[in-house]
Amino acid sequence: MSEAAAPPADLPVAARQIIARGPRADAEAAAVQLDETPATETLTYSILEEDEDRDVWRIDAFPTSDEETTALLASLAAHPSLRVVNEKLADADWLAMALSGLPPVRAGRFFVYGAHDKGQAPASTINLRIEAGAAFGTGHHGTTVGCLQAFHDLLKARRFERVLDVGCGTGVLAIAAARTGSRIAIGTDIDAPSVRIANENAALNAADARFVHASGLNDQKVRAEGPYDLVFANILAPPLVALSHDIKLALKPGGVAILSGLLRTQERRVLAAYTSKGFRLVRRLHRDAWATLVLSRA
Repeated sequence: MSEAAAPPADLPVAARQIIARGPRADAEAAAVQLDETPATETLTYSILEEDEDRDVWRIDAFPTSDEETTALLASLAAHPSLRVVNEKLADADWLAMALSGLPPVRAGRFFVYGAHDKGQAPASTINLRIEAGAAFGTGHHGTTVGCLQAFHDLLKARRFERVLDVGCGTGVLAIAAARTGSRIAIGTDIDAPSVRIANENAALNAADARFVHASGLNDQKVRAEGPYDLVFANILAPPLVALSHDIKLALKPGGVAILSGLLRTQERRVLAAYTSKGFRLVRRLHRDAWATLVLSRA
């Protein structure tokens, strides 16, 4: 999954962009297949509506290996209604180029922008300058916007003293928590460059948020700050399901989980995993093909 169809900054020389266009139902079904196929479950891709009147949805994918390319094309071929274009990319920093053309994002009280939009931040919002580098989470993706909007709405009624962001990427969610008064805002990621970028972004925003390199919620650095009032997990559907028990244990009774990184078609599967652990659905938010779930631990 990617921000605004931007490929990673460390693409190989022979990088490829594979584009598939077709009806929404078929595009979403193909995206689910990509998430559930081992060879493509970490693939960088996006799915967006391209033409509402004609029901044309678009998948942009950036495979980084021959194996990933082969598996990607096989998955798309299983949906004949999708028109597939396979293009070689020139050697360039595609992430930087893509991000330079992205506008700032407003989600509730939060305004997320990059260096190229410095000076456009309103005085009436909580302004978050987020630089992506090779990490996921600039704020433009529907899942990140959904998490920020859900957090904004929750803040109308309560505050969260201890916040954990699982799979933090650029750190935007934990930074948003720190900037709105959370005493503890900690993020984790299994990707070391993401942790470095997140800590740099925290410094850029003068936010008292801390990011650690950790795999899973049982890491001592994660447990030491818990239990948490709020857990963000903006990852993919399969790890969301796998982490349902650990996220429950990380939360205080009555704590809230904001889950995203899943397609609308994956809601039922993820929700079933959490309701079976005693969670209650508070609300769901949709943006493009993506879903965000707000759950309360009983």
